[in-house]
Amino acid sequence: MLTTNPFDTSDENGDKLREECGVFGVSGSESAAALVALGLHALQHRGQEAAGITSFDGHQFHTHRAMGHVAGNFDRDDVIRALPGTVASGHVRYSTSGETALRNVQPLYAELQSGGFAIAHNGN
Repeated sequence: MLTTNPFDTSDENGDKLREECGVFGVSGSESAAALVALGLHALQHRGQEAAGITSFDGHQFHTHRAMGHVAGNFDRDDVIRALPGTVASGHVRYSTSGETALRNVQPLYAELQSGGFAIAHNGN
């Protein structure tokens, strides 16, 4: 059963389109984090609670996650410079479950002995 139907009319919101989070990624650009910040800014309407970007420089992950809007969190050069790499993914959060807390802001990442990964998703 599809539980995230954007056109579900079973509640008081009727036929209004629902937005749930926004995810954006870039690969193969020296400006990956800056481009992701621009992409997330364009997707800001999909989540205004928090935003995060994780980049990968070929050796390690770098991340910046914060509560609030993209423009307020990624408009400084020092923040973007702290996210080096040619690969980056980002997320704007619209919470449908879980508390409003920094630990719930994505992307999430893990560095393991055999490598690592970063992930951002839309949904519960």
